[in-house]
Amino acid sequence: MKQIVVISGKGGTGKTVITGAFASLAKNKIMADCDVDAADLHLLLNPVIKEKQEFRSGKTAVIDADKCVRCGECVNICRFNAIEDSGQYFIDPVSCEGCAFCSHVCPVKAIEMKENVSGEWFVSETRFGPMVHAKLGIAEENSGKLVSIVRKKAKELAENNKCDWVIVDGAPGIGCPVIASISGVDCALVITEPTLSGLHDADRVIQVTRHFNIPAKLVINKYDLNIQMSGKIEEYCENNGVQVLGKIGFDKAIVESMVNAKTIVEYCDGKTKKDISDIWDKLEKNLS
Repeated sequence: MKQIVVISGKGGTGKTVITGAFASLAKNKIMADCDVDAADLHLLLNPVIKEKQEFRSGKTAVIDADKCVRCGECVNICRFNAIEDSGQYFIDPVSCEGCAFCSHVCPVKAIEMKENVSGEWFVSETRFGPMVHAKLGIAEENSGKLVSIVRKKAKELAENNKCDWVIVDGAPGIGCPVIASISGVDCALVITEPTLSGLHDADRVIQVTRHFNIPAKLVINKYDLNIQMSGKIEEYCENNGVQVLGKIGFDKAIVESMVNAKTIVEYCDGKTKKDISDIWDKLEKNLS
């Protein structure tokens, strides 16, 4: 079994479009959407949820009004101004950072730290096979932990079903969700676009993969919008030992396929489909 993660140094480069295309091209696979802060692979794959689990992470302080003697100690020490007085003390769960200091200083032990339900994760069925995905709650934390749960469940399913591939739609950027997305994979496919910031962000995420000894390859999306910059990205890759698996031109059909909730491979038989199919064939051969 091989695990592939599609990542980018920034959002909007087209990694989910390419992940969805891979899902339609690969045989005997499991999909995983690890962009839990802004998941969108489900928009292309239309999953039917078979299993749903709560994701619990972090704690928030809660005041027991029956025990509280309104001494004001908690108000004095809270640096986040999370404790409000509306006739009785009340902790705003949005402002509370979960530091638990108030629960330690309360002389009557009226403050309890309660675990948050921060999101949900799902095991679903799609027209291309099983998919594990998740949804982090608004302004919730520990997205890296939720990504790890998604990765672990996807790997378990792949092993149990004797799948050949785990195809992961990774988180954008270089933060904790990205690190959790790339951990232990066989290849990270970096998607970039022909802009100066695209090159800069690609370089950052490639440095992250190297830090964790993850082999990285690169695809330039919409390369024909700036041929000169695409050339600079290819030059960077040549100088840094990064294989360019392919280039994909700008194609309005990609937008049309997304509007119709289909992958580009399903939607049309044009050059873009061939280019992405060639990229998948190269990736498959390199990892076999």
